[in-house]
Amino acid sequence: MKKSAILFTLLTLGAMASGAIEGDVEKQPLNVSAIVMFLIFVGATLIITYWASKRTKTAKDFYTAGGGITGLQNGTAIAGDYMSAASFLGISGLVFMKGYDGLIYSIGFLVGWPIILFLVAERLRNLGKYTFADVASFRLQQTPIRTLAAIGSIITVILYLIAQMVGAGKLIQLLFGLDYEYAVVLVGLLMIAYVVFGGMLATTWVQIIKAVLLLSGASFMALAVMAHYDFSFTKLFQTAVDIHSKGDAIMAPGGLVSDPISAISLGIALMLGTAGLPHILMRFFTVNDAKEARKSVFYATGFIGYFYILTFIIGFGAIVMLLSNPEYLDKTGMIIGGENMAAIHLSKAVGGNFFLGFISAVAFATILAVVSGLTLAGASAISHDLYASVWKKGQVDEAQEMKISKMATIGLGIIAIILGIAFEKQNIAFMVGLAFAIAASANFPILFLSMF
Repeated sequence: MKKSAILFTLLTLGAMASGAIEGDVEKQPLNVSAIVMFLIFVGATLIITYWASKRTKTAKDFYTAGGGITGLQNGTAIAGDYMSAASFLGISGLVFMKGYDGLIYSIGFLVGWPIILFLVAERLRNLGKYTFADVASFRLQQTPIRTLAAIGSIITVILYLIAQMVGAGKLIQLLFGLDYEYAVVLVGLLMIAYVVFGGMLATTWVQIIKAVLLLSGASFMALAVMAHYDFSFTKLFQTAVDIHSKGDAIMAPGGLVSDPISAISLGIALMLGTAGLPHILMRFFTVNDAKEARKSVFYATGFIGYFYILTFIIGFGAIVMLLSNPEYLDKTGMIIGGENMAAIHLSKAVGGNFFLGFISAVAFATILAVVSGLTLAGASAISHDLYASVWKKGQVDEAQEMKISKMATIGLGIIAIILGIAFEKQNIAFMVGLAFAIAASANFPILFLSMF
């Protein structure tokens, strides 16, 4: 990674901090601890990217980190990739707004992993090279199937990216007091820098660090909430029912999905969609063999399952600790920053400004890790599948393919910024539901057909 790129990024972050200091002190107190932790984390990830850029020489290094990641490392990175802004901010926000029905997303997201473990992981590792389209087109017609798989990947990636950009924009807006549009642009620029210079190796280590930090922070939040209610779920849920405007309805299904057909449809989309997500499937090519691929899924399932239990507690914790506190509500009685910020506000309620700073930095790390993986998957679909395999029929050198991949990264970053601004008001878990619907109906069937 060029030193000038690091310098540009640091100057950009400095401008963010100064803009917040100059323009928004009157609106709300400046959270110095949050900003300092945020800058420390970004600085650390830039160092990782610089280190990775020195070791990323070939297309295999760029797409799969040279295939040298262990099962535990990859499982942690997969968990880091999967525990996205939609999970941490979106699901906790849905539980905060709708109660029980927010669980359908977390359960649906989790149940897809046994399918990956028993049906996909081993065969994918044995048959593929860089992307799941390599496998999808292995036994089927190369050109049309690879084109379909690549387009399905790109659409899934873009929809998923929108959710992350909305979460990032709202987070930076809340943290720095910047306008939402500027926040999204700055996140997009950081995302482009990490992927273009660091490739899969940088992305993997950012995901690993982020997974450890997120699990630690979410565990503390959940324990702090339960400690307020003597570790009694009965007390927690009863208090939530008493406070929430929907009353007993938050403990029953129907608040989010109103009929059984919709519930089953959404459940299938989330379950099978997990096995069709290009940025998750791409991670199985970073390990040495099929045994390590199976280990990856085993570790990832454990981390992810534990995390989704925590998001449910965090969502109900936000109901009981935020709705009755005017500090976190705007003039209309709605939570400041929208429902996606429920977990962020809860961190301040249970741990003060210092913990708010930690969780804000972790939430940004969450978004950064996921958008890096997504962008890499989208760029590989464009460069490896469409350009190198479909258009050039495999007659292309690695240097040219990597050049196209980096150009595609910049293009995807610009698209993510534009759409992130356009979809500001959408719940990010709902946006991810759309991405999973495409993955389940377009990506998973052709992958399944090709392998079986």
